[in-house]
Amino acid sequence: MEATREIYWNIGHGVVIPMYILAFAAFGVMAWGFWKRLPIWRQGKALDRFDRYDERVKRMIAEVFSQEKIFRVTDGGIFHALFFWGFLTLFAGTMLVMFQADFFTPLLHVNILSGEFYKAFSLLLDLAGLVSLAMLAGLIIRRFIIMPKGLEIVRDDYIVLQLLLAILITGFFLEGARMAATELRQNPGLAIFSPGGLLAAQPMKFMSQEGLLVTHKILWWLHFALVLGFFYAIPYTKLRHILTTSVNAFLAPFEPKGFITTINLEDESVEQFGAAAITDLTWKDIFDADACTSCKRCQDRCPAYATDKPLSPMKIVKQIGELAEGNPSGNLIETVSQDALWSCTTCRACQDVCPANIEHVNKILEMRRNLTLMEGAFPGDEVRTAVSNIEVNGNPFGLTYAARGEWADGLDLISMESGEEVEILYFVGCYASFDKRNQQIAKSFVTICNAAGIKVGILGKEEKCCGEPLRKLGNEYLYQMMAQENIELIKGYGVKRIVTTCPHCFNTLARDYKDLGLDVPVEHYSTYVSRLITDERLKIKPNAETFNFTYHDSCYLGRYMDIIEQPRSILKAAGGQITEMDKSGYDSFCCSAGGGRILAEEKLGSKISEARVKMAQETGAPLLVSNCPFCLTMFEDGIKTGGAEGELQVRDLAEILAERITA
Repeated sequence: MEATREIYWNIGHGVVIPMYILAFAAFGVMAWGFWKRLPIWRQGKALDRFDRYDERVKRMIAEVFSQEKIFRVTDGGIFHALFFWGFLTLFAGTMLVMFQADFFTPLLHVNILSGEFYKAFSLLLDLAGLVSLAMLAGLIIRRFIIMPKGLEIVRDDYIVLQLLLAILITGFFLEGARMAATELRQNPGLAIFSPGGLLAAQPMKFMSQEGLLVTHKILWWLHFALVLGFFYAIPYTKLRHILTTSVNAFLAPFEPKGFITTINLEDESVEQFGAAAITDLTWKDIFDADACTSCKRCQDRCPAYATDKPLSPMKIVKQIGELAEGNPSGNLIETVSQDALWSCTTCRACQDVCPANIEHVNKILEMRRNLTLMEGAFPGDEVRTAVSNIEVNGNPFGLTYAARGEWADGLDLISMESGEEVEILYFVGCYASFDKRNQQIAKSFVTICNAAGIKVGILGKEEKCCGEPLRKLGNEYLYQMMAQENIELIKGYGVKRIVTTCPHCFNTLARDYKDLGLDVPVEHYSTYVSRLITDERLKIKPNAETFNFTYHDSCYLGRYMDIIEQPRSILKAAGGQITEMDKSGYDSFCCSAGGGRILAEEKLGSKISEARVKMAQETGAPLLVSNCPFCLTMFEDGIKTGGAEGELQVRDLAEILAERITA
């Protein structure tokens, strides 16, 4: 007997017209639901996210069908990805059945659902259905039984999960009723290619033929009604993320990671800086709330949330959505709270892990801009003092300009004032210039460059704070003032390449300063030194004593600049044996200094630096290596206050390498 089945068996082709009418009605209701959400999104300011259209489409297709971002997280990620692929396979199979019944058979008189193809088709769909059912069960257990900390359960969760479960179960029992009435009696050899249906058919195989026909018809209409309900529900429940999250892959920015819009401070028509209301955000910021799946991955990765501070990136996105929909004229900052906004370290862990391409950090920065530029607010008096020091003396410590280059006395360096040609300009930064502990990083870097025969220049007393902490705190005005003065100086000296030992300076000079006219290659010393080693301009002592260490990926070097392996390779070449922390690489945990918080006291919750030091202790390695003056400062403090003195030492990559090079 030929391997095939009769489409619309027991239902009849008379159902086709009403079925299509109801299906189109469901799609119409779905479209209308999304149409009604357009005014909510349009409350935000204009933003062009439709450039490079072809690239956006390709990226969207790749992200949606690969589920790559879902797989990055082990907690529930594999359940969601496999469920998606299984459900997608079932949908594709349903479309193929529709084409066979309503196009291939009546118009072409061809039956592609027959023979070996039908067996493979039937087996694939049943396996997809079983996988979907198993993964959905896993998601239900995780949400309602395990209930991970911080995972909110709302009415939509019950509706969506029960609806999907009902669709899958009725689908299998519908197939089982058909098989019990046909294949099990007429062609049992074919039944094995429908394992799910075969399982569902077992309790029904003893029913009478008449009972099976009635049961099948009831299940057909029930299953069809549930599928219609699924499409009806999409725009009105969390199911909307099926479309909005996919679209967000299209809308994601092409700018470098961490890009911040530069305010035109000379535009006298601008009366409002930053975001104090929903209308001050962009339409994409509001759309993000609809794309959010409330998976809490951003919250789980947030160092502020992990140390009991009043910040949840997920909650901020939801608050924006709730305000846009229910109270557009409400006070955005009061809704979110200043404590939540100031708690952010801008580490970007939330955005990096988000499977929905939501842009959390810039929303926070826009609200900070309003607090700083419009209300003169600061996280604390100590920050107000540091900002004032930067404005007056070009550094947060309040020390004189003349003292900025004193760390370099006696070193083989060239002052740019001399007019002598240099290979690189070393932009030192405030901490390596004034903080005694961090001055060792600067001296070590100079030692490395000297060993490689590099002529290094510094701006000395002419250098000013790069402005990065100011910008992340929202003070765009003072940031631009510092930046313009530095840029004018650098251009005036005809600098060909800039190297910095601070990832914050690196990001600011390499990316942010471009908007203000600086077009000079900027590099972090870790990649610069790595290249010196590769080019054999710098040689490491042979048979160097081995040392055990764990390595901290600073947020602004790792997640922001994708520099993960080069520092490790340098340390390994220098004789290091690494033991990774649980949170490393792109999953690294912040030191707490980013977002301008290097200038602020950590008054809420527990110390982020102590949490990171504890992670380092757990590796058993006696040495914690960093690549950032901010991180070094935080870890020195975290070791003291966290009771790790004598157990753990923190050093910079440059210090270690400087001790292990040949002259």
